[in-house]
Amino acid sequence: MRNLIDCKGLKCPEPVIHTKKYFDGIEEGKATIIVDNEVAKNNVSKFAESNGFKWKVEENNGLFHVNITKENCSCKDMDLNEKKLTILVGSDKLGQGDDILGSMLMKSYFYALSESDSIPSDLLFLNAGVKLTVEGSDCLESIMKLKERGVNVFSCGTCLDFYNLKDKLAVGEITNMYTIVEKMNSSDNTIKL
Repeated sequence: MRNLIDCKGLKCPEPVIHTKKYFDGIEEGKATIIVDNEVAKNNVSKFAESNGFKWKVEENNGLFHVNITKENCSCKDMDLNEKKLTILVGSDKLGQGDDILGSMLMKSYFYALSESDSIPSDLLFLNAGVKLTVEGSDCLESIMKLKERGVNVFSCGTCLDFYNLKDKLAVGEITNMYTIVEKMNSSDNTIKL
């Protein structure tokens, strides 16, 4: 039996996350993911390909039907959480260019990270990045979810003071540059956003 996953109208990365959740919950099976744009079609197809699933796309009345089959196999089981990953967030925007787009991308990044199987050990926020950990942040819900899953969340106290946000911190702990350096030095890998 083929399951239908309706992702029409959903923005990236939601179609991939819905697809991943479905296939994570089954040993083998089929599903048709319905999306209404080229980007979502490509992202869901790439997800299927990267996981070794069989897939085929059909277009019907302006909608894309991505048919995916997961067969029971002893696929590679990588536990990426064995290594300590630290993410250093130095801005409240992701990438350079338009600020509105940068804010949307950052929100999307943290949402995708909070839904990922592989999560960092530590999230370190400094400079304008501390704006993501305070009341009113569009990323707050995702960062709180990461904290609930065991991620350590630290915001630079000097930075919170600079932006006059210390009393608005809504998730994690206030820290200092020494702790930030120690966390980065003890990490197996550090990613800077």
